[in-house]
Amino acid sequence: MKQTRTAIGKSVQRIDAKDKTCGTIRYTDDLSLPGMLYTAFVKSPHAHATIDRIDPSPALDHPGVLGIFTGEDFNCLIGLYLGDKPPLARKKVRHFGEPVAVVVAHTLKSARRAAKKVWVSYTPLPVVASPKEALEKNAPVIHDRLADYTHIDAILPEPGTNVANRTRIRKGDTTAGFKLSCVVIEETFSFPPGDHVFMEDRVAIVEIRSDGRVMVRSSTQSPFGVQSLMSSFFNIPAGKITVTAPPVGGGFGGKAGIGIEPIAYLLSKKMGGRPVRVCLDRTEDFICAPGAPGIEATIRLGADKKGRLTAADIELLFDSGAYADYAVNISRAAALACSGPYRIDNIKADSLCVYTNHPFATAYRGFGHIELAFVIERSLDLLAQKLSMDPLVIREKNAIQAGDTTPTQNLLDDNTGDLKGCIAKVAKRINWASGRFLRINETIVRSKGISCFWKAPAIPTNTDAGAIITFNNDGSINLATGAVEIGQGSQTGLAQITAEAFGIDTTMVHVVREIITDRAPHDWATAASRTLFMAGNAALMACEDAKLKIRQTAAQVFKCDPDDILVAKGTVSLKNSPNTGIALGSIVNGYTFKDGKSMGGPIIGTGRYITPNLTHIDPVTGKGHPALEWTIGAQAVEVEVDTSDGSFKVIQAACAMDVGTVIHPDLARSQVVGAMAMGIGFATKEAFAFDSRQRVLNGSLRDFKILRYGEQPKYHVDFLCTPQKDGPFGARGLGEHGIIGMPGALASAFSRAVGSQLTKLPITPEALWEKGSQQ
Repeated sequence: MKQTRTAIGKSVQRIDAKDKTCGTIRYTDDLSLPGMLYTAFVKSPHAHATIDRIDPSPALDHPGVLGIFTGEDFNCLIGLYLGDKPPLARKKVRHFGEPVAVVVAHTLKSARRAAKKVWVSYTPLPVVASPKEALEKNAPVIHDRLADYTHIDAILPEPGTNVANRTRIRKGDTTAGFKLSCVVIEETFSFPPGDHVFMEDRVAIVEIRSDGRVMVRSSTQSPFGVQSLMSSFFNIPAGKITVTAPPVGGGFGGKAGIGIEPIAYLLSKKMGGRPVRVCLDRTEDFICAPGAPGIEATIRLGADKKGRLTAADIELLFDSGAYADYAVNISRAAALACSGPYRIDNIKADSLCVYTNHPFATAYRGFGHIELAFVIERSLDLLAQKLSMDPLVIREKNAIQAGDTTPTQNLLDDNTGDLKGCIAKVAKRINWASGRFLRINETIVRSKGISCFWKAPAIPTNTDAGAIITFNNDGSINLATGAVEIGQGSQTGLAQITAEAFGIDTTMVHVVREIITDRAPHDWATAASRTLFMAGNAALMACEDAKLKIRQTAAQVFKCDPDDILVAKGTVSLKNSPNTGIALGSIVNGYTFKDGKSMGGPIIGTGRYITPNLTHIDPVTGKGHPALEWTIGAQAVEVEVDTSDGSFKVIQAACAMDVGTVIHPDLARSQVVGAMAMGIGFATKEAFAFDSRQRVLNGSLRDFKILRYGEQPKYHVDFLCTPQKDGPFGARGLGEHGIIGMPGALASAFSRAVGSQLTKLPITPEALWEKGSQQ
């Protein structure tokens, strides 16, 4: 019999809908504290240079200026996994736009005007323009003290080189595998770094109170990460650091680590503890703050005559830019999933995080899986072409399923999604069977492309989430977690999970929307598409804990065993006598008998979740169990191209993924559509352009193009349901996945349109015209 649910699977109104649509929500940048000071950076015009001299004197007398500081004032290094970055450049700059000095003033206007007066002299150094160039024998070493940097055990930097981390995968026997191949392709794929282009700029406000407490207010996806890292960097007890994270106006991974909070703290310390606001404007956010990594990849892929994959030899070179940040883990995550959602028994892969003189990289939606998917999906198209096989068929033949193993040799169980079902869904949506290429007239053609994807959260083995629920006298519930609202709607989903557990309406669950580290339960970070999965599990545990305590209290009221008590639909009753029920609100904060005697007291439910059974990987073979849960899917597109000038439009785009139980259908679809749109922009527009000195040429929204209204295709979204047995009500993550396969599907369709295989992104009209004109 089908289970009847009260809250799960319903598209209830988002809990933050009115505040966001009416503009009343308060972001970090809306905060103004008494005595707050403002800052402005002096930025390097060079991508690689020594700093010969900084003269702040012309700016010191500017009205409102309280101080000007350089890297020499702060002798420390910071970094998420690898401590390689000074708060301000010291001795030399490593990327265009790197801050070399900062002005603190009473007003933002004064700070910015004074910053223009600070005089800096440089001596340019040779630049490293790409990962491959960085690995050449005589390449300049960007970090000559790499051996001295602190790092976590899972990260393996190679001193004396530009390699910040290397992850190895060795599965099966690739030599034997290639001997079984009747067709082998070898190709190189690449795309440059880019930016997240989230709506809200990065901002942090830090003050140090008289008792030594450090108060941090930040637009961050990881308030507890900021707390922990600042404690480590500056030797401050973690309990003396309070991080407040209001709702975030978009992050896409770019606010998942630590960024401007350390410099805000150091400046507050210089200013006697006064609150100091550090905010990057849009141009600064492009070049001063971390963006998306680029990649250069080479793959050799073999298949037998039936199209079954036999072996893969893969090299992924991630462009980390000037500093390591999250990129060392992005390269690692790509290695762990390097086969894509396909069975390949013999794999040799090396995934490197490589320093260059580009703006540095951090987490970006998809976390390395966009890169590996582009490489794998394009390679499958090349194999299909050589075999004269339908690209859809070669994917069906090799689709991963329960009983297969991942690149880390982890056996997949019956939680594994239905990839073949996803392929069939998207093929039907764009009518793949009617043909993959159609000529409309002499110059205009239509073509289709298909791709697949998978992703598991790339997280530490001790990633955690907590939840606390308390009750109001009307029986409504207060839910507190450490999950930050970054636009994805997870707090609404958590309210639904809690409501479902108690059999009440979602409006009876009040989620604490501002995360404050000294009162919210610990949570690793709002990242990796694991928030609803892990915080949802924690919330369910908190609900069960609360129900147990309610039953124990109610048992004294009804004079029965706690197991005979039913808690549901806002009432507490005997299981066999539902008419005996009393209102939940009458018992959750203590019960008072008719004679005035009271007992019980406030019910507080607590829940906790930590990733079970995850392990580190072997540094030589990559063997291990690093993946929590996999979400699998397929995507397909149809494009129209005018071959005379390369202009194009994406007509329709389809995505089908197996997400288990859908908690909120409308929010789930919105997440996927948003990710698909981001994927279209990523594949066709969004990339930095550099001059010969590796200076960014398009560091503004005027020049850095993103997908605009009216350019969107018709979107098709389908969900399959193979329940994730250890997920909340069978759900698994889906927030990032819709972006992953889009570049591969688009490149496939565009390649078919111009009759030439495309291996580089972005795919612009100029690139299509050039390729088409060569045919």
